[in-house]
Parts: sequence; structure tokens; C-alpha cells
Amino acid sequence: VDLESEGKSDVDISTLNYIHTHKTGALLEASVVSGAMLAGASSDLLERLSQYAKNIGLAFQIVDDILDITATSEELGKTSGKDAQAQKVTYPSLWGIEKSKQESKALIEQAKAQLEGYEEAAKPLLAIADFITARSY
Repeated sequence: VDLESEGKSDVDISTLNYIHTHKTGALLEASVVSGAMLAGASSDLLERLSQYAKNIGLAFQIVDDILDITATSEELGKTSGKDAQAQKVTYPSLWGIEKSKQESKALIEQAKAQLEGYEEAAKPLLAIADFITARSY
């Protein structure tokens, strides 16, 4: 769906969310949930971690889209502006930069809410969530 969407201007937010939930979100979900499964986590915790990972995955992508517009290639360590060159629909192209920032922060808050009750054990996951919206590369 991602490749099929390149160059198309009729991609809506539902399609964009589908793409990134099944790409970035799925990668993070597999990483987070598989570790918890191996540790013997309950089904409730696995579901909460799954939702956490999906939310940080979307937030990561939104921030990545913002940085592709606002950061330099030197800051990113990769070529900036590649999404525009590839004519990809991004969160900022649909929402603008400010709303995209607000949405990424809301997703991070929703992700962190999934970790309530696991304060000490959740510290690394909370730090990852905070890093995602604070990063500049």
C-alpha cells in the first residue's frame, strides 16, 4: 500500500495510518510484545504492550515526517526532503506541522497510559516514548 500510494494525492488519513500501523507500528509491536511473551507476561499486559507499541510506532512516523521537512540532512544523518521528492503523502502534508506535533504527543500520552501500574518495570519503555517526540534526528 505504501508503494502504491507514492505520487497519489488522494491518500487520506485512514490509509496513511494503515500504512504506518502495518509498517513502523508492526515492527515496534513485534519487538515489544515478543520480549514480554518470552518473559511470560499475562494476556492483559501483552494487549497493553501491543497498544503501547502501535501508538509509539505512529508517533515515531509522524515525528519522522516532521523532521523530513524541518531538519537538515546533516541533523538527520540522511537526506532530508525525500518524502516530498518521492511525492509521498505524509502527516504534515495532511494536517500541517503543528497538528502533526499535537497528534504525536497525544499518541505518546496514550502509549504511556498503557503502562500505568508498571512504573518501575516500565521505565525503559517510558523513556523510549519520551525520546520519540523529543528527538531531532
